[in-house]
Amino acid sequence: MEQVTNVKNDAIAKIHTAKTTEELRAIDLEFLGKNGSLSGLMKGIGALPNDQKPLFGAAVNSAKSEVESLLNQKTASLKTGELAKQFEAERIDITLPGRAPQYGREHVLQQTTNKIKRVLGSMGFVYQESPELERFKYNFEGLNYPPDHPAMDEQDTFYVTDDLVLRTQCTALQPRVFETTEPPFRRFTVGRTFRNEAVDRTHNHTFHQVDCFMVDKGISMAHLKGTLGVFARAMFGPEVKVRFRPDFFPFVEPGVDYAISTPKLFNGKWVELGGAGLIHPNILERYDIDTKVYSGFAFGLGVERIPMMAYGIDDLRHFFDNDFRFLSQFA
Repeated sequence: MEQVTNVKNDAIAKIHTAKTTEELRAIDLEFLGKNGSLSGLMKGIGALPNDQKPLFGAAVNSAKSEVESLLNQKTASLKTGELAKQFEAERIDITLPGRAPQYGREHVLQQTTNKIKRVLGSMGFVYQESPELERFKYNFEGLNYPPDHPAMDEQDTFYVTDDLVLRTQCTALQPRVFETTEPPFRRFTVGRTFRNEAVDRTHNHTFHQVDCFMVDKGISMAHLKGTLGVFARAMFGPEVKVRFRPDFFPFVEPGVDYAISTPKLFNGKWVELGGAGLIHPNILERYDIDTKVYSGFAFGLGVERIPMMAYGIDDLRHFFDNDFRFLSQFA
């Protein structure tokens, strides 16, 4: 019996000096585990006389109960303090201001594209996609380019094969429509175009372009200027005026560059916006459109130019640098 008392007293002493619940778990295993000091005493019961076996077993079980009860009490006491320390360490100060969530927003060029689509769509023009990797016949041949035109030179253009080129203008949509659609029709597209340009403040190898055109009976320059006037006023404000000056483009005849003027921009100075004109008869005839019955107009402009004018942006490269300081200004 003395052995049971000694082991029990040893366990009780260690329980009283334990400072953490982790130490108590180690004491539990040391004395009450399967191979613990106190539990292991029962292995020697077989060597005792028969009259002492019940007394020894009762003493061991009593000691185990006492040690287990003391362990539970001390564990509950230490656990309360440990939880209090944990809660204090993990405490959240609800008086601090919260962190504002980050919201995604459309790129300023996408915002501009969406506005262009709304304006031209409201005027009856149908939006249509065209491929960025374009066939030579649609990008040049079908648009009345002369064989020696510099835009067809590989130094000015990104050729993938002899017949495939990264489109240099969205005007390449026109031949695709002409060969599959009977007039009258109104179409437009917006997309990326590519040219072998030296990158600087006003030039880039990649930029976005709008191309808009229609073919119908009796279309004249008056229709073109009226359409451009409505478009420009919707994009820049009701005070906008439109000016035409003669210019050359292979796919229109006559051709003009058009500029706008508004008191809100550049102190009312004229600012060139793009090129336009009546679709060249050679193009219409190439696709079996009777030029005695039908005529059409087309105009194009760079998408980047619109927000540059509207927001006073002086460097084209800002649109492609992915600088959040720049992009976050256009919520």
